[in-house]
Formats: sequence, C-alpha cells, structure tokens
Amino acid sequence: MSKIVSVHSFRGGTGKSNMTANLAATIARYGHRVGIVDTDIQSPGIHVIFGFDEDTMTLSLNDYLWGHCDIEDTAYDVTSALKGTGKKDSAIYLIPSSINLSEITKIIRDGYDVGLLHDGFHELVDKLNLEYLFIDTHPGLNEETLLSITISDALIIILRPDYQDFQGTAVAVDVARQLEVPELLLIVNKALPTLDFQTLQEQMEAAYDGTVAGIVPFAEEVVQLASSDIFCLRYPHHPFSLEVEAIAKKIRQ
Repeated sequence: MSKIVSVHSFRGGTGKSNMTANLAATIARYGHRVGIVDTDIQSPGIHVIFGFDEDTMTLSLNDYLWGHCDIEDTAYDVTSALKGTGKKDSAIYLIPSSINLSEITKIIRDGYDVGLLHDGFHELVDKLNLEYLFIDTHPGLNEETLLSITISDALIIILRPDYQDFQGTAVAVDVARQLEVPELLLIVNKALPTLDFQTLQEQMEAAYDGTVAGIVPFAEEVVQLASSDIFCLRYPHHPFSLEVEAIAKKIRQ
C-alpha cells in the first residue's frame, strides 16, 4: 500500500526541501521504493541536493504539465545518492521542476492545469511501484498546494521556532483540518540547542492541537554542507540525523 506525503511550510526558509530529501532518503534506506516530486515550480531547488543541474535534466515536471510527455518519463533514478547504505529493494526517484528561466517565467505567466498533478501523482505511484511519494510543495497556500494536501495520506508542516512561522502555520493547520487530511504532523526545524525541547513540544502541540513528530536542532554542519548532499547519509550519527531518523519511523508507522 502506497503513502502520499506532502511536505509544506507556510513561509520560505524553513529547510523544507532539505528535510524532504533527508526524510525520503532515510525511509528508502529501509528497503522502500520512494518518489519525490518538486512541485515548487516557481522556485525549484530539491534537485540540487541530489546533484542535478540544468544539463542533467532532459525532461522535468514542466514537460508533463504542458503535455509533452508522460509523468514517469520525468522521473530520474537517484538511488545512487544512498551511497550503498540502502537495502536490496531501496530505490529513490526524483521528479524535478525545470530551473530554466524561460520555463519558470512561462509557468508564472501562463499557469498550468493543476488537475494534471492529481493524475500524475497516482500514475507515478502505479508506474514506478512506489511505497512512498513525497511532494515538496511551494510555501504558502495556492491551488497546487491545496490539491497536494487534499490527496495526501499525510501532511508534514515544517516551521521554525519563530513567531512569523507560528501564525502562518496556524492557517495551514486550519486548512488541513478543513480538507480532512488523515494524518497531520508538525516538525519544528532549526531549533537552537539551548531551548527546552520538551517544553517547546508541549507548547506547539497545545497551540495547534496536533502531533509534533520531532524537533530538529539547528546545526552549523547542515549550513556548511550548503545543500550539496544528503546530510543524514553523510553524517548518520549527528543529532540532526538521529532526529530525522526518529521522524522517519513515525511516518512509516
């Protein structure tokens, strides 16, 4: 049985794409087939973590949305990113959005048929035999984000311990409840190690009446890596990686 997981944040700068990549890779290591779709079409970025650049992409999600190909044609096998740490059946497929300026401009100017995303997500699951499909959404709320939330089995909302994030997250949580998302998880990211994590978790769960799946500590090493690799695979025993591992187990439950 497959599970569609949307990863969202109300504001940018929360580390959403980096967290998505690390969660997907961690789950894949258990021997699962995992897909990642970058639906942040206006400002794509998760491909960087997997070593992609414009020359590497022959097709992207944009091509599917414009009817140039089937969505499975835009999927790149990036299992090698696991660096041999996965099990026999481990696999990761990345469906990137184009980083070509003219194509980004075209999306912003002309838009696209959002309904195609609904069909495309399910086609990916079927054609690639995926057990987990992660959707890296655009920050804030738009038509694409609402669609992703609607069809998701689980929604992960990432926020920082910042008052601007608190207010926006309340809006996102309310929308998710109205759309009756089966599973809602909060991840507090970039938390200073000096904070009382237990108290912070209790405050977050009381404020949003939801489950905090984890509180991920801010780490200079993550910043220094600068999205050039999947942190959890390079530093599996780091506190950041251990917390991501614990969150991944909750997603798999």
